[in-house]
Amino acid sequence: MRTFSLSLLATATIALAACASNPPPEPPPTPSASNTTTVTPPVQPPVQPPRVTPPPSGPLAGSKADFAVKATDRVYFDYDAYNLDSDDQRSLSSQIAWLKQFPSTRVEVQGHADERGTRDYNIALGERRAQSVKSFLVAQGIAENRIQTISFGKDKPLDPGHDEAAWSRNRNSYTNVIVEAIS
Repeated sequence: MRTFSLSLLATATIALAACASNPPPEPPPTPSASNTTTVTPPVQPPVQPPRVTPPPSGPLAGSKADFAVKATDRVYFDYDAYNLDSDDQRSLSSQIAWLKQFPSTRVEVQGHADERGTRDYNIALGERRAQSVKSFLVAQGIAENRIQTISFGKDKPLDPGHDEAAWSRNRNSYTNVIVEAIS
């Protein structure tokens, strides 16, 4: 047993002696001020993440839906009338602005009448209403070849009712975009 203890002691002594013979590394010499050239690493600009453009919200510019959002598409008329008063002209100003913004669009102005009167009379009245709107748009600088007209008379009522409230809604012109400015 004594031999085992002596062997263990000898191994430990050798291990300590081996550690003592390996001195720690010396620190690098401090450069003198006259021999030193300071090397500064180049400054890297911060990395910018790629810009992500959010998808547009709302309807596409130049589409029917865009027109519906940005312009007044109907003008209402008095009984047996087709003239545009100052309120109607102000309402049409949004159509004019939109049509000027999208010069490749084309529209159809539809004339409508209420159910009173004969079918032929209401077709003629609806046509006069549509022409009245078209003439105003052309007078404001919209090319005539971009506007077509059609009359539905009393055949396509906006309101199916049979009273003055329904009739007043049915006496209108409606501007429908038929060629959009989008591809």
